[in-house]
This record gives sequence, C-alpha cells and structure tokens, in this order.
Amino acid sequence: MTRLQKKNPETIIQNQVREALRMDGWYVIRHQQGLGSHPGLSDLTAIKGGRTIYIEIKTPRGYQSEKQKLFQHDIEQHGGTYILCRSLEDIHPFLTRTMRLF
Repeated sequence: MTRLQKKNPETIIQNQVREALRMDGWYVIRHQQGLGSHPGLSDLTAIKGGRTIYIEIKTPRGYQSEKQKLFQHDIEQHGGTYILCRSLEDIHPFLTRTMRLF
C-alpha cells in the first residue's frame, strides 16, 4: 500500500462513527474546516428526534486545539451535547436501534 492509499486513523474512526449513527437513524453532517468556517467546529453534527450532538473525532492519543476546547465549552454552556470521540465505543450511549450490532 502506498502512502497515498493509507487512510488517516482519524478518518477511519470518523467513517465508522458516521456509518453507525446513520444506521441508527441519525442525520449526520461532516464539516470541512476552511476559510470562513466557525473556529473549532466539530468534525460531525448528528441530529435525531430533535436532539443534536456535536462530535469531534480524535485518535486515542490525539488532542483538541484550544479553539476546539472553546467550541466544546460554548456548546456545553448552552446545554448542548459534545462528544470527544476516540473510538466507535464512545458513541454507543447514543445508539438506540443498532447498539447490539457493535
């Protein structure tokens, strides 16, 4: 496998999380950071049954930037749910229909 074919470990986790949430009935939005995007915005936003969760994907040894920590703080201060997700298991508490599959 060449360097170009290797997937970033964070991308692998993100794809697993997105697929599990979608299978469970969540509407999942993947955010791209770039010019004009909100500083520290989570990688994913998932919506189901009137509930919204913000999900930041990190590898087990990855860390949040200061802007990501501030975004988490702001979401939680406004009563929102923010998940720092390091593996598929971190979203298990939010799965309802497919939990037994994982």
